[in-house]
Amino acid sequence: MDSQEPGAVPGAAALPNAAALQNSVTLQNPLHLLAHSMLGWPGPGRLGVVMARAGEGKTACLVQISLSHLLRGQTVLHVSLEHSLDHVQSWYDALFEHVAGDEEERRLEATQAMITHRRMILTFIERRLRPEKLAESLAALRKTTGFAPEVLIIDGYDFDGLTVDEQRAVIDGFTAQAGALGAELWMAVQTHREHTGQHPVRIPPPADAWSERIEVALFLEPHEGDIAVRLLKRHSESSPADTALRLQPRTHRLVTQELKIVGDGLSAQTTASGVTLLSGGAAGTESEFGACAERWGLGELNFTFAGRTPTRTRNLVWLSEQELAQGAVSPVYLQAHMHRSYPDSEQLRRTLQSIWHQVNTAGEVFAVGLIQPDQTVKGGTGWAVELGRLWKKAVHVYDQERRGWYTWQGAGWVAEAPPMIRARRWCGTGTRSLADHGRAAVRELFERSFGPAPRD
Repeated sequence: MDSQEPGAVPGAAALPNAAALQNSVTLQNPLHLLAHSMLGWPGPGRLGVVMARAGEGKTACLVQISLSHLLRGQTVLHVSLEHSLDHVQSWYDALFEHVAGDEEERRLEATQAMITHRRMILTFIERRLRPEKLAESLAALRKTTGFAPEVLIIDGYDFDGLTVDEQRAVIDGFTAQAGALGAELWMAVQTHREHTGQHPVRIPPPADAWSERIEVALFLEPHEGDIAVRLLKRHSESSPADTALRLQPRTHRLVTQELKIVGDGLSAQTTASGVTLLSGGAAGTESEFGACAERWGLGELNFTFAGRTPTRTRNLVWLSEQELAQGAVSPVYLQAHMHRSYPDSEQLRRTLQSIWHQVNTAGEVFAVGLIQPDQTVKGGTGWAVELGRLWKKAVHVYDQERRGWYTWQGAGWVAEAPPMIRARRWCGTGTRSLADHGRAAVRELFERSFGPAPRD
């Protein structure tokens, strides 16, 4: 085992501005925003996990979580089972410089010294560290140095090949130690593509076997140009809205794609990679939404499944049978809520299940179609609209017959002024029979929300 001893804080007393710098740096840290997205950190004796495939930034994310706590005055024990002491230290040095920005060098040195004083790094050569062995090291550490962590980070534990009972025993052991210390626990969990798919909406294996023990679950999802930091569990919520945080793929630094209101619209300059369209990539309206998203520089995810070839192929998310099953709906429910029967078709059933994924994590729903006398929207588009209404999301429909926008307000549809996209993740769907004025309505929606179309 290698360790870095907590040291003294040279010159701290002579630098009264160091505390002010800590407050400044804490606010600059994008994880300050993550804490708000999570509705607070997991808390003492509680478990947070950072899940990702190999090489997608788990260590860097844990280090930045650690820095956020350190800058708020807490003590952190970082246990690495995969990397050397120097390797972990280099992450702290590089990421602290990013978080601190252009602060005065003298103040930076004082704050970094305070961070070093509050942090301990332990490295072990065993990927399956026994909780009992960690307990022995913690006891020895406290006896020799008096160091008592308020946050415990365990990076690199190898869950592959363990039975569910063995995994739970490990988690229970580490959680019990954190609880005895009164410390918050964070662990990295490696996932595999064949189990997660491209866009999981629930905690994937192996952590799904002990998800009830998890307070907060983050998933690092790679996209073109960056890695999205997604929330798959937030305290008692199993399907929380996603964050607006990203990891830069080369440096793994956390950045935020914060939307800024300019007058009555959004600043197009700050939304290029901060807003994501969720759709199905079908011909007609969905293809127009996708083409506009690409033209204006937005992110785009198109959900599909084996046997279905969408018109748009940008950023396809292929849903597995297990993922499709999450959106299953009974014919009885469809009949009751949509006031009509759908054909008994396997393809249609899967299409409706894929629509569930488009709407599930969206902040709002935009659709083009026809509002019928029974208040439903015609065709498969109606299911996306119904889900949006059911889940209390903002829903906007451009009715091609009435040639105007309508929004759902409690008991019925109400005509509205042309809306704007305000959510960072939103669903765009609609009829395949897109009229020219419907196409214009989609393009004008983007212009209102993000400014004039970029030149080709």
